[in-house]
Amino acid sequence: MTRTLQPAVAAYAQTLTRRSAAVPRALNARIEAFTLIWAAVFIAISLPRLVSPATAPRGLFDALAVAVPYLLIALAPLAGHRLAAASFPSGIRTAQPGIRLSVYGRWRSLSVLDARANPSFGPAGFMASLLIGLLLNIPVRSVEFVVAMPAVSGNAPGWSQALFLLLAADVVVMSFFYMVCFVMALRTVPLFPRMLLFAWVLDVTAQMIIAREIGAMPGLPAQVALPLRELLHGNIVKVMISAFVWLPYLILSERVNVTYRQRASAAA
Repeated sequence: MTRTLQPAVAAYAQTLTRRSAAVPRALNARIEAFTLIWAAVFIAISLPRLVSPATAPRGLFDALAVAVPYLLIALAPLAGHRLAAASFPSGIRTAQPGIRLSVYGRWRSLSVLDARANPSFGPAGFMASLLIGLLLNIPVRSVEFVVAMPAVSGNAPGWSQALFLLLAADVVVMSFFYMVCFVMALRTVPLFPRMLLFAWVLDVTAQMIIAREIGAMPGLPAQVALPLRELLHGNIVKVMISAFVWLPYLILSERVNVTYRQRASAAA
C-alpha cells in the first residue's frame, strides 16, 4: 500500500513546488506596486491619528514634525526595495562570500550553471512561505505602532515625545531591513541568509534598547509603561519564534544551499 502511494505523494509534492514557485514570480512582478499601495494605505490608516493628535501642535512646523515619522514609516519599505533592487539587479549573479558561516553537513560545490539547473534552485517551496512572512512583517509592525502609540506634538511631555520617536524609528528601520531581506531572497543573493540573521539580531536588540529606555524615562506613567513592555516582549517573542523555526531550515535545506550557497548534499 505504501509503495503504491509513493508515486502519488511525489507527484503531489512536485505540483505544490511548481505552484509555490509561482508565488515569488508574482511577488517580483508586483512588489513595486505593493510598496506604493502600502504607503497609501498606511497614510490613510494614520490620518485619524494625525487629524486628532494627543496634544495639539503649536503651529505648522510642529504639525509637520508630527507627520514626518508616519511618512517615514510609509516610505521605508519603498526605500528598502529601491536600494536592494539597485544593489542586486535581476539576472546579475552575485559572488559567493569568501568565508562560510554555515559549515554543518556534508556538501559538494556546484558551479553557477549547475546550481541554476538544479531542480532545487529558486525561492520555491518553504522559501515562498518565508518570503510571505518577511513581507507581512512590515504591515503588522506598522499597524501595531498606529494602534499602540498616539501622535504627539511638541506640547506633549518629554517622555511621550521620546517614546513616540523611539517606536517610530524602530518601525522605520525594521521595515527597511525586512524589505531588503525580502528582495535579496527573491533575487537569490548569496548574502540573504546572513542579512536575515542580521535583521533578527537587530530587531531583538532594538526591542531591548527601547525597553531599557522606557525603564529610564522619568515621569512615565505605569499604565503606559506596562502595555508597552508587553508589546516589546511580544515583538521579541515573535522574532525568536521566527529564528527558531527558520534558522534550521536556512542551514539544512537543500533548496537554500543550492540557491544561496551553490552547493548540494554530498549524498545526492
